[in-house]
Amino acid sequence: MRAIKISLLVWTLILSTSWAQAPSPAIYSIDTTRSRIELAVFRSGILKVIGHDHAIVAKSFSGEIRFNPANIGDCTVQLSIDSGSLVVLDDPNVSEKDRKEIQANMEGPKVLSVREFPRITFQSTGVSRTTREDLILRGKLNLHGVGKEISFPVQIHPENNLLRVTGTATIAQTDFGIKPIKAAAGGLRVKDQVNVKFDIIAERAH
Repeated sequence: MRAIKISLLVWTLILSTSWAQAPSPAIYSIDTTRSRIELAVFRSGILKVIGHDHAIVAKSFSGEIRFNPANIGDCTVQLSIDSGSLVVLDDPNVSEKDRKEIQANMEGPKVLSVREFPRITFQSTGVSRTTREDLILRGKLNLHGVGKEISFPVQIHPENNLLRVTGTATIAQTDFGIKPIKAAAGGLRVKDQVNVKFDIIAERAH
């Protein structure tokens, strides 16, 4: 009986030590001054030759990444974007008047409705590894008052106290209750799919 008790005590100590040494996720805050989130909106329709593709950037956003290289499933990503901070970039092929009209349409009730829905948020629900640096990130995107699960590939590059996360996600506007803008009786319209390219730099919290 004494030997059994000693064995149980040894196993309890081993398990307790292993649990205590299990690494916990490090917390990184997104550095918006060094990060970039850009959207690409494309034209379509039989009259698309007279239209233009558009690049849009987010000027105001924040977020946090919890990263555990020893257990990738323990990682999480949280991001919040000020929808009113999305800005249509200057295009030499588009007049300033037209650019302002495009900006107003994007902010207005036809697209983002920024007054009604001031925030665009993403909260991860899972992550899996495909290669050493390549991951698949899954999570809930809240856009235009609609929440939907999405997934997309990301690449992660840890370096000292910094974490760099890059990738591209494709979302359909209609999935979030947004009808793509069209003109000329539908001969010129915006594609439903929007590409979101991101290059996120996050710094480890001290």
